[in-house]
Amino acid sequence: MSLDSSNVRVAVTGAVYNAPKTATSPTSATSALTGYIDLGYVGDGGVTETRDRSTNQIRGWQNGALVREVVTESSISYQLVLLETKKENIELYYGSKVAANGSLKVNPSKTGGRQKFVIDVIDDDDIIRIDVPDGEVTAVGDQVYSNGEPIGYEVTFTGYEVTVGDETYSAVKWYSALDTTDGE
Repeated sequence: MSLDSSNVRVAVTGAVYNAPKTATSPTSATSALTGYIDLGYVGDGGVTETRDRSTNQIRGWQNGALVREVVTESSISYQLVLLETKKENIELYYGSKVAANGSLKVNPSKTGGRQKFVIDVIDDDDIIRIDVPDGEVTAVGDQVYSNGEPIGYEVTFTGYEVTVGDETYSAVKWYSALDTTDGE
């Protein structure tokens, strides 16, 4: 058995960005993001990635033995609490545009539509970058106003499948520590 503590990563800090679907997607863990907005401080719970999968077991008639299990449904989502009260975060949380006078019309069914998201997870010089090329806010948390607590905007966005060439996926992840291209 080979143990190497230098392979242990910690999500020390990071950033969450979003952009319209027309923005150029990143091409590596460190490529520049063009057209993306940094959503600012995220709550100390960080970002939670959830991959859900439902399956159907197929059993043989002869002895009820399991002969195959197929995936029937799958999804990937990311949940976080935005701490900064700024236009981009309010619009993301409520799914509606903020008017010039600072007002917002709340329609609970609005999602803000499909957009792109990028999450950077940083541990010193190591970066894990997650690109969600087609995502949408599919859930929001309760809005709490409490003395001594920050007003947070809990959002969950789901990544939808895209097909590029002959590959179908909902997110791309880069691990800078595993990059062997030497800057290519």
